[in-house]
Amino acid sequence: MRSALGGSETGNEGRSEKGVIKSYQDLDVYQNSYTGMLEIFRKILPKLPKEEKYDLVDQLRRSCKAIPRLIAEGHSKRHQRRGFQKYIDDAHAESNETIVSLNQVKDLYPTVENSKLLDELIDFYDKISRQLFNLGKAWVTYRREER
Repeated sequence: MRSALGGSETGNEGRSEKGVIKSYQDLDVYQNSYTGMLEIFRKILPKLPKEEKYDLVDQLRRSCKAIPRLIAEGHSKRHQRRGFQKYIDDAHAESNETIVSLNQVKDLYPTVENSKLLDELIDFYDKISRQLFNLGKAWVTYRREER
């Protein structure tokens, strides 16, 4: 969501040369999910009605925060046969859950939220879901070739 934020929130501090992954922070999908989480926290959650505090707000807060956490945790388990894949699959599920919650915000509270911003976030999380799917698929291929 670089365009909406005017640049990446996570930046490339400490990032190695293009294509070399030294940590989970080098993964574009991690950077995107972290940036999306910040956008939701700053621009969506504060505008939702108080009666949604223990439902939609809580769910959206948890699902968008879980994605970068799961990517980081999975990266630390990449040496395990199925460890990384499980966390990437879970992150993908959380990303899809975030999309559903953003659609609910858009449909239930059209006067409260900026519809254009919600559409951008939905598209952004769809991209994150595709990145996670492709990362999981690439990981399976990589693990097969490694043997």
